[in-house]
Amino acid sequence: MKKAIVIGATSGIGKETAKKLAKNGYEVGLAGRREERLIEVQKSIATKTFIKKIDVSKTDEAIYLLKDLIKEIGGLDLIVICPGIVSPNIELNWNKDKETIDTNVSGFSSMANAAAQYFSNQNHGHIVGISSMSAITYSDRTNAYCASKAFISSYLRGLRILFNRSNKNVYVTEVLPGWVYTEMTKNADMSKVFWAISADKAADQIYDAIVSKKKKIYVSKRWRILAWLINMLPEGLRFK
Repeated sequence: MKKAIVIGATSGIGKETAKKLAKNGYEVGLAGRREERLIEVQKSIATKTFIKKIDVSKTDEAIYLLKDLIKEIGGLDLIVICPGIVSPNIELNWNKDKETIDTNVSGFSSMANAAAQYFSNQNHGHIVGISSMSAITYSDRTNAYCASKAFISSYLRGLRILFNRSNKNVYVTEVLPGWVYTEMTKNADMSKVFWAISADKAADQIYDAIVSKKKKIYVSKRWRILAWLINMLPEGLRFK
């Protein structure tokens, strides 16, 4: 049986992806900051799962706990990394930006780095990282969040190049969701957004990308059109 770990499995895309993996034969490790939520997700999955409370912003501890979870599961073939926070910060409060960076940048890369080392040593594996369309669209209200997602996309691409050049049998998938109905967007006026989908539909597309080992996907697929248009714009219009 294949082994998978989902970091950020307490809600939203992470939760639904974990459930999708379990339904398709994976033995799944659930990780996140809220243990009570992990227990709820575990109860909703019929197959055997493992849980581990991990706060990725505490990077040294998080790396140790991830390695411990891998041992408990008995190996690892796939990791889905999707912890993330967003805090509107037009007042330029440094503590808000720091919290975002600690989780979305330091936390994400600590998990991706630990998984990359593990997969490199065993010469197989698959890293799936949840970035965002915010990595290329930007916002003056959530500057640190957008920057953190741009970091995630760049980090994943760098890992992919590294594994390709070293001829390692390790795959890296970059996921760029647009609007998804999750706890993170519950305070947004979703009536004013477009192409929004449910977390379970997002998980379906992510699972398909895992099976086909795609390098990059947009969720939903229509966001690829907007990404292309943004990249075609002159810099003066793109950042206006």
